[in-house]
Amino acid sequence: MKFKLMQLAAVTALSILAFSCKGEKKNETTAKEAEEVKEAPAVAVTYTVDPAASTIEWTGSKPTGKHMGTIALSNGTLKVQENKVLGGSFAIDMTTITVTDLEGDEKAGLEAHLKGEGEGKEDHFFNVAKFKDGAFEITAVNEKDGKTVIEGNLTLKGIKKNISFPATISSNDSETTITSDVFTINRTEWGVNYGSKSVFENLGDKFINDDIEIKVSLKAKKA
Repeated sequence: MKFKLMQLAAVTALSILAFSCKGEKKNETTAKEAEEVKEAPAVAVTYTVDPAASTIEWTGSKPTGKHMGTIALSNGTLKVQENKVLGGSFAIDMTTITVTDLEGDEKAGLEAHLKGEGEGKEDHFFNVAKFKDGAFEITAVNEKDGKTVIEGNLTLKGIKKNISFPATISSNDSETTITSDVFTINRTEWGVNYGSKSVFENLGDKFINDDIEIKVSLKAKKA
């Protein structure tokens, strides 16, 4: 009997741990009002973002599973002084939203839905016909708890909010790279409300989680 109770306790503990890990949000951001972008010193060197070597990875989830994909960057610049990033911005080409975990008709169908293609579905997600470009503008780069944290204004669907996320920055005389940790944004802060149980009632288990996981990988070359 004692052995069975120990087994039951162990299974219960593992179940609680698994549930806790499943619900954990990675580097959850708090969207705030957009902040002023400070001009970098005149001596700062300009590095030009290489779209071919830069990307945004995303993961969205729902009770029955998750989907993931990428979005391309179209252009951008970083301002660097003594191998430290002082500012910069980049444009996000929302027309390039791609789903990487599906194939064939399922892949094409979800990509079209995310882009807002189809009558009555234009504003379900990103409505790229109306909002072709997103953007990110760096407002500060700080050190917190031994990590580099980038703060900036993220614009999606014409809505600009300030967020922060941890990242690794590497810079030399020829190129600068920024690789963010995976971080989480609440899509409804930018008006992406489709299937959100925090916006719509009576969805049952047919909802889509508000949280989207993001990872930014950016490479810029000295102009």
